[in-house]
Amino acid sequence: MTFLRLREDIKCVFERDPAARHTLEIITCYPGVHALLLHRLSHRLWNLKLKWIARLLSNLGRFLTGIEIHPGAKIGRRFFIDHGMGVVIGETSEIGDDCTLYHGVTLGGTSWEKGKRHPTLGNNIIIGAGAKVLGPIHIGENARIGSNAVVVNNVSSGATIVGVPGRPIEQKDGDFKQESTLNSSGEFQPYAEVASLAGSIDSDTESIDQLTQEIAAKLDSLRGRLEVLEAKTDKK
Repeated sequence: MTFLRLREDIKCVFERDPAARHTLEIITCYPGVHALLLHRLSHRLWNLKLKWIARLLSNLGRFLTGIEIHPGAKIGRRFFIDHGMGVVIGETSEIGDDCTLYHGVTLGGTSWEKGKRHPTLGNNIIIGAGAKVLGPIHIGENARIGSNAVVVNNVSSGATIVGVPGRPIEQKDGDFKQESTLNSSGEFQPYAEVASLAGSIDSDTESIDQLTQEIAAKLDSLRGRLEVLEAKTDKK
């Protein structure tokens, strides 16, 4: 069973990372694979109530790979962490099969209370670099979360989430619009694309300019009132 899982892990790296050249490179040079192997061992120890040893092994994995996976987290098959540095997966996180996380992703909690406090991911989910998925929320199957998004609410299956706070990309008719997170081949783009944000930036700039003008007008009005009050004070 362990050997079968390892073969699946190696195969999924070839499928999801065009930089992978051969099996030896994956086994020796991919921290995401190392972190996953160490987690499987620490998770078994955790389930055997050997929690201190499990945490110690998990901490060793963080030191070696830059990836922190709590031994209590439940992870499905063919899970791939690309690049890996800065990934954090909390204790009560649950991850389905065929999921992919990029560097800097956090599956974190929003409460200090014990119990379920971390996200649950369905199958075939991609979370882009730097995204934060927080709280005991559910991410539906085939969902895509764009880089640097902050997600604190449930995500429906097949949705694409971007922004802070995270929100689905929709057209006016309510249909999901994924063009801004797709590359030229129609595949999900896990990294932020500056060009796709240009329209949003222009809109925000116009809003800021309008707000600045309103503030300037109010300041002018306030200055006029102060001058009137000063004039009345001088007469007295």
